Amino acid sequence: MDSSNHWYRHAHIWSQYCGLGFEHPPRLNGVIQHGWTFVHGFGAGHAPPHGFAKYIWADVNRRRGQAIGWRDYYVTGAPFLYLDEMTPYAEDDPEPEGTIWYPFHGTVDYEAVSGDHDRLIDEINATETGPVTMCLYYVEYKIPAIRAKYEDAGFRVISHGDRGIKWTGGDADFLPSQLRELRRHRRVASNRLSTAIMYGASLGLQPAVYGDPMDLVGVKAGFNGTDLLEHTFPELHGTDIDAAVAHEIANRELGRDAMLSPTELALVLGWEEEQRLTTKVSA
Repeated sequence: MDSSNHWYRHAHIWSQYCGLGFEHPPRLNGVIQHGWTFVHGFGAGHAPPHGFAKYIWADVNRRRGQAIGWRDYYVTGAPFLYLDEMTPYAEDDPEPEGTIWYPFHGTVDYEAVSGDHDRLIDEINATETGPVTMCLYYVEYKIPAIRAKYEDAGFRVISHGDRGIKWTGGDADFLPSQLRELRRHRRVASNRLSTAIMYGASLGLQPAVYGDPMDLVGVKAGFNGTDLLEHTFPELHGTDIDAAVAHEIANRELGRDAMLSPTELALVLGWEEEQRLTTKVSA
């Protein structure tokens, strides 16, 4: 199994959905899209081997991938949507309020982000009217100076946890934590159009994309994607985005219409025998 299938516990969530438990998902001879992208479902430098199944979230990713000659696509819908479906609201859930803010982040320890945090804080304070939760990615959360910037500004500062690497580490509660936090807020914001914005918009939060866009240290000029994202999704940039329009786009990009039943998903993933045996034992 490709180790990225364990990032954010995507394989685990699907295993639970298929009735196979969360802790030990069966082997998967393919690669799961692990984050939203505006291209073929996979980030730079993460090209699944030829012949391996590419489990991507939406048909738009399949079309983009096939345009560059990639094949072996299976459209499934995002694991986050399955988690949302499996997680009922509690009667004592608080009324949503305020904004959860996701600043642009690095991906591993050697991909640091450079930007003006003080300017970003000023922009947030000038825009948001309710309480602000600043959700830092684990890379930035582990840097005390960055955490202190936002804590000193009066923001609630959290992290959903570690992603993990090479089948080790990582927090099993990463996506459940993100789902809980999104549900407790009215708005979701970032300085880049990102996975978190798509997740929040799919849940009906009002998104916002504004502020110092920041950059990865050492990124080549013209390769940071900011201008392309603004050109491709102009309706998803600004401080007061139409929530209904964003909801429609997010559902398309996350593949809500492609979601499968537990039986269908197990068949697509090659888990039908495990599902049959589990059903037989529990019967």
